[in-house]
Amino acid sequence: MLERCKTAQERWGGVHDIIDRWLKQRQHLIETWVELRDLEEYTQMDTPKIQHLCELLVDYVSVGHFNVYEQLALEAQEFKDDSALKLLNELMPEIDESTEVALEFNDKYDTQKHVSAQLEALPCSMKTLAVVMAERFQLEDRLIEELHEAHSEKSA
Repeated sequence: MLERCKTAQERWGGVHDIIDRWLKQRQHLIETWVELRDLEEYTQMDTPKIQHLCELLVDYVSVGHFNVYEQLALEAQEFKDDSALKLLNELMPEIDESTEVALEFNDKYDTQKHVSAQLEALPCSMKTLAVVMAERFQLEDRLIEELHEAHSEKSA
């Protein structure tokens, strides 16, 4: 019986922690990208840094898809918030497109062999990734603001 009496804040407070950890991952991803971007030229010696960026990128988009967006959707359903679900459904195709770009980047640079074969294309790939991910971050921020923040206020 006590389980059924949990407040929405108790029930959904964990979502806030998931989002906080995810946003820290985002910050680390951006810092790593900036560190690579600021190199004057790319060499084979940069392969571990490039591979680390790939790992961070795949981890970040995976947590988004398999944890954050899922939790936001559950939260919207729990609050019977059709406008939040509509927003999520509206933005997900754009987020999915950015996921494809991120995965393509990973596939292009995830191994030493791939880096060697694509090293000259890296500056262009980095710029494309930056543009796409910046757009994605804006969409994700909108989701967090309009879905989770609104529900946090309702549950208080």
